[in-house]
Amino acid sequence: MSLSWIPRDNEVKDHRVFGDEHFGSEAPRTIYEKRPLIDPDGRRVEGLYTAWVTLDNPKQFNSYTTEMAKGVTAGFQNASLDRSVVAVIFTAAGDRAFCTGGNTKEYAEYYARRPNEYGEYMDIFNGMVDAILNCKKPTICRVNGMRVAGGQEIGMACDFTLASDLAIFGQAGPKHGSAPDGGSTDFLPWMFSIEDAMWNCVSCEMWSAYKMKVKGLITAVKRVLKVDGEFIPNPLVRTDCYVEDGEIVYGEFKSGEKAKEAKQILESGSIDFELLDTELSRVIWRLTNLFPGCLMKSIDGIRAKKKFFWDMMKVPNRHWLSANMSVEANLGFTAFSTRKITGRDTIDFVRYRQLIAEGRQMDEEAFAEVLGSPKDSTSRR
Repeated sequence: MSLSWIPRDNEVKDHRVFGDEHFGSEAPRTIYEKRPLIDPDGRRVEGLYTAWVTLDNPKQFNSYTTEMAKGVTAGFQNASLDRSVVAVIFTAAGDRAFCTGGNTKEYAEYYARRPNEYGEYMDIFNGMVDAILNCKKPTICRVNGMRVAGGQEIGMACDFTLASDLAIFGQAGPKHGSAPDGGSTDFLPWMFSIEDAMWNCVSCEMWSAYKMKVKGLITAVKRVLKVDGEFIPNPLVRTDCYVEDGEIVYGEFKSGEKAKEAKQILESGSIDFELLDTELSRVIWRLTNLFPGCLMKSIDGIRAKKKFFWDMMKVPNRHWLSANMSVEANLGFTAFSTRKITGRDTIDFVRYRQLIAEGRQMDEEAFAEVLGSPKDSTSRR
């Protein structure tokens, strides 16, 4: 029996919440674009696309401004609600950085000493991470360079990470006046051993892509440096496994004369993302050839573990981070923002601890003692 007599509305609806208002025309901006899905033979697949969310602020290592964070949220939500999109690629402009976190100039010049304003900004940041974790398409972080601080956190919110072997990863919070509470303190204990998570969060050490691959944080690492027409591994990193002080070590950065030689090799070559993008295409095609409903249920089942801790802590972290803008974040971001004036990018930590031990009030005079002055820059030259 036909059911043609039942009224049906067959017009395809547009479920997007955002238009193009959060995608700027010039840097700093977030770019959102749909690219045709390409099969392994290089042919365009009719009617199917990948969505690319690109951080475009290369002069500031693709650090995200407030407006850029809004753009990331809009991009992931639009991709999630676009039935023609197979997967979302999160990447950045240039070949030096994926993202180094929030824009420290904006932090120092606007949000410092404005805790309520920073709290509202953190609502935008939290919405950005939520948009990635809630996206109903597989999300892939294409790491084209440094993934540090908040950049590491929004990258870890993605389902997969494919990285240039020149990329470095790490946190900067305790060194620059904050805590890695935009995802790292939630995600890393789930993805690392608890002590690796602890050290990575608090030490502010930078780890190589090779080390992150061995530790299990990222999916794949690909060579991008070409010298004399051949792809070579990152010369700055030891890619052999060795024992040092009784510990098995892999992916450590070279030092001394070997580091100097490596830098010369690096400067003699050129950056080419061919191998990285070939791997990206392979992953996308594998995801394409799966039942989309089953795929997303599987992904959401894994994401739930990250989301559990993120959802539990994101609101209290938001309040602490906003309150922290009055003292330590104010000092840390100001020091980094004024580094060209003072000659240093951090405060004098020893003096700061001495002031605390003395019970000093954290006033302008105390701040001046630990931030340094233009005289420091002159004396260091």
